[in-house]
Amino acid sequence: MKIGQVTINGSFFLAPLAGYTDLPFRLLCREHGAALCFSEMVSCYGLCFGQARTMALLQSDAPDHPLAIQLFGSDPEVMGRAAARISREEADLIDINMGCPVRKVVRKGAGAALMKDPELARAVIRAVCAATTLPVTVKFRSGWNRVTAPEFARMAQQAGAAAVTVHSRTWAQGFGGTADWRVIRQVRQAVTIPVIGNGDILCHEDGVRMMAETGCHGVMVGRGALGNPWVFSRQGRPATLEQRLPVMRRHLALARQYLEPRQAAFRVRNQAVRYLAGLRGASRLRQQIMACRDLDGLDKLLQNLAGCTVQPVR
Repeated sequence: MKIGQVTINGSFFLAPLAGYTDLPFRLLCREHGAALCFSEMVSCYGLCFGQARTMALLQSDAPDHPLAIQLFGSDPEVMGRAAARISREEADLIDINMGCPVRKVVRKGAGAALMKDPELARAVIRAVCAATTLPVTVKFRSGWNRVTAPEFARMAQQAGAAAVTVHSRTWAQGFGGTADWRVIRQVRQAVTIPVIGNGDILCHEDGVRMMAETGCHGVMVGRGALGNPWVFSRQGRPATLEQRLPVMRRHLALARQYLEPRQAAFRVRNQAVRYLAGLRGASRLRQQIMACRDLDGLDKLLQNLAGCTVQPVR
């Protein structure tokens, strides 16, 4: 697949997830087959004001490519300035968030709220495209409280978007119910740029099936990747704790390399409990993981677990 001038060697992508898709997790997912990764959601205002916590979200390294930085905001002028700032970093693409359902984002007119105002959304896309030479993509939902994604996708393409990602739930659905993949097919038929499907991809087979059913060019995996970087490979998640532990420890090592100690411990702990899905005794092990206060304690626990026999739930 090509998005603008960027070649993507694969069809499974890691979605932008606030609090999760930091550099260590992106690198881990790439090692398991993710062809394109997205940063956590970055505020255009935070970028323009040079806020330290926002700037930290741009952290990258040589193996972290191709990389898309996801930008959110609703002021075209500020979004353009932020896009110009991103263009000076090591990003390969800029993604505009027009699908976040979180109320504190929507109240400011950003995220999914832009689907209620297509003309403002058009102005935002044009401003970002005008401020950068990087390909610009747009991620949005099926609609606000009804399906408007095909028309919205056509608008995005006309405004300059090089690709679109469709989360096939409306804002009103949040993350509940079942994603309606039929909307992705409708978007695929409405535009000529690449279409990436998103919603209810919990294993590799789900992604293959989405592409077959909708004709989308690639799939974006969000919550299904948490504690499960194996989702990007055909082999899928191993059945035993013994088989999962090396990847858990690899995640810890990457966090130790790239994050400050307190943040690293918090983030790895939050993911580590997810690695235990489907295993007997997982509740007890999760309690032990959450009791670890630093990376050394967590690493020692994982080393000790290497000698345990924890079987999958039958």
